[in-house]
Amino acid sequence: MADSTRMLTALLVMEEERRADVYPARVLEDIGRVVHWRAPALTSDALRRDPGVLEGVDVLLTGWGAPVLDAGLLARAPRLSAVLVAAGSVRHLTTPDFWARGIPVVSAAAANAVPVAEFSLAQILLGLKQVHRLTREVAVSRSFPRDPRVPGGYGSRVGLLGLGQIGRLVAERLRHFDVEVLACDPVTGPDAARELGVRLTGIEELFTSCDVVSVHAPLLPETEGLVGERLVSLLPEGATLINTARGAVLAEPEVIGVLRDRPDLTAVLDVTWPEPPEPRSPLFTLPNVLLTPHLAGAMGRERARLGELVRDELHRLVRGEPLRHAVEPAQASTRA
Repeated sequence: MADSTRMLTALLVMEEERRADVYPARVLEDIGRVVHWRAPALTSDALRRDPGVLEGVDVLLTGWGAPVLDAGLLARAPRLSAVLVAAGSVRHLTTPDFWARGIPVVSAAAANAVPVAEFSLAQILLGLKQVHRLTREVAVSRSFPRDPRVPGGYGSRVGLLGLGQIGRLVAERLRHFDVEVLACDPVTGPDAARELGVRLTGIEELFTSCDVVSVHAPLLPETEGLVGERLVSLLPEGATLINTARGAVLAEPEVIGVLRDRPDLTAVLDVTWPEPPEPRSPLFTLPNVLLTPHLAGAMGRERARLGELVRDELHRLVRGEPLRHAVEPAQASTRA
């Protein structure tokens, strides 16, 4: 809880390239009304050159390009009482030394999930119309097919692999459409699934019966390479596979092999492993692969949502109210 007898001192540390998008002037002005700025905004490199600036800092605001919260940084910041991250994952910046201090850390994953869900929904709807497949066939044949057979947006099945924050948002948005939504998620119970309007199923049925499968599983040891030749081969004719999670959830060499043999399938890959793919990767040349450069997450003006979430959490901290987006140590390891 914030000390109501004094104004908290804050420091903003993140990369310059996206700072103005994440923390636009109006958001910084709002923040400046409730905290005292310790110094102008810094990058992690600038902070390493002048770590003494952390002395007296109560709240660290950050985003992309965040400093690692290791023992050295923490030793320089004895008053640090909260870290607010205007980005999705905190896994790369939190350390055992940080968690041992018991300092709350906020993630803006909920804000970043919104554009990912919107992108996924758009691709799902295009996939139900098999827009990508028909577009490439029209380009090759230079003619229009007569009455093409597509699943469409009525009575078709959409599969969600994972019902985390983004998967749930996608499920909620799909409730506005006349489709059946199946989901595979080992930690979601039947009651939660019913509330989302989805039917839980096994992973094989998901791939066998769905016209579109959208991947939202976190990258964990048990999910690395989860989607490979066996599962992708089960997809119905003309199906679409979408991945906006992490590239390594797919066993890419195996998936590439199936896509070569199944030109009827379409893969929409916003993430790959490695990212970007190697220059000679078949992902660049396979006609049934749509590669997008990790743009499902917050881009441009969308990034302001992240800074706004941090601003709102900071206001709660100052008022002594519970934080809504604090991350527990166990959660940090399961978020992308």
